Amino acid sequence: MNDTIMGIPSVDLADWMSGDATRRNKFVAELGAAYENIGFVALKNHLINEETVDHLYKEVKQFFDLPVEVKKKYEDLTIAGQRGYTSFGKEHAKDSNAGDLKEFWHFGQDVEGDDPIRSEYIDNIVVSELPEFNKVGMKAYKDLEETGRQMLRAIALFLGLDEFYFDSKIHNGNSILRPIHYPPITSEPKSAVRAGQHEDINLITLLIGASAEGLQVLNKKNEWVDVTALPDHIVVNVGDMLQRLTNNRLKSTTHRVINPPREKWGSPRYSIPFFLHPRSEMSLDCLPNCIHAGEKPNYEPITAGEYLNERLAEIGLKK
Repeated sequence: MNDTIMGIPSVDLADWMSGDATRRNKFVAELGAAYENIGFVALKNHLINEETVDHLYKEVKQFFDLPVEVKKKYEDLTIAGQRGYTSFGKEHAKDSNAGDLKEFWHFGQDVEGDDPIRSEYIDNIVVSELPEFNKVGMKAYKDLEETGRQMLRAIALFLGLDEFYFDSKIHNGNSILRPIHYPPITSEPKSAVRAGQHEDINLITLLIGASAEGLQVLNKKNEWVDVTALPDHIVVNVGDMLQRLTNNRLKSTTHRVINPPREKWGSPRYSIPFFLHPRSEMSLDCLPNCIHAGEKPNYEPITAGEYLNERLAEIGLKK
């Protein structure tokens, strides 16, 4: 496995997609080892092209540049931030009361077919000022969802499951694409950082770039390691749901976005993570083949929907 300058292992999705058994097995082994050890990989030859990424970032920057009163039109305080705009400082890390120094937008699932799960989801909110915003946002959503599906197929094989174990569980799942804007810092922050240290809630997170440095992951030596996005990679990490499911075999690594040095306070930061969630009814009970003989599961039984609601309350988005 080749390390990149990002400080985390690099894997090549082209190996998995090649159809060649040797290359596929190599990808599964490298991905599994990375997720057991640090919980993060840099993924190249993913399924979202550079043109889509550039277009999305252009639209995202235009949205966050809109006047505050315009953005607030798209903030619905009754839906726990599930769709549309969430204004500055509303979200905080678990076990912290200091609001993160960010504002963000949520694109959610566009349900395919006559799946009854449609009743669980809120419609996406359309930004009338930017006719391309929703279109490119949902294009990126579907590209990242498919990339995540392929990643989970490889993870399933690494865990000794059927390759397609996750497919039905993530079909029309409750995934979220979150464009984030960290505005320039204009005064000494009291206690908040751009994003406090945390672990992600979902199965896996796919991060398409970031406009400035700041992302750090906590390694096994309890050291913060800088992660800087490369143009041809996306960063993919394990979330808490997958850690629970695998009884801690795969690691949901703590990470954060730190404030820049004072001389760079005037620079904004943008990033766009895709949080891949399953359907709400998916059981997160620990997989039997991840529990050693004589051991007990580390977690109590819970569904993905129940777990998500617990965590949304902990980070201040749901009462």
